[in-house]
Amino acid sequence: MGLIDALKKAFSKPYKTISVAQAKDLLGSGATLIDVRSAQEWRTGRAPQAKHVPLDRLQSSTAGIQKTRPVITVCASGVRSASAARLLAAMGYDAYSVRGGMAAWRQAGEPVR
Repeated sequence: MGLIDALKKAFSKPYKTISVAQAKDLLGSGATLIDVRSAQEWRTGRAPQAKHVPLDRLQSSTAGIQKTRPVITVCASGVRSASAARLLAAMGYDAYSVRGGMAAWRQAGEPVR
């Protein structure tokens, strides 16, 4: 591996940032959606298929998250979900973060309950 390849690998994100449409496609193929917002934010509305695991509990609460399926993280705007995706990727998950979070989810007209 050359120096440029080594640098690209060292500075690349271990997860992918995806659009709401891409997230829906992955969910249709069996991915798991994890909402990492606070309990108060969760109660304001969430994607129907989302599991709630607040970011501060994610590292100790992955027991129900299968490593055999892609995992998509979502928060309010995309910042915390990026941190969550980075953490999950480091733990061996195929991780994705929804660009724009629940704000983008709502703007795309996706269901919220």
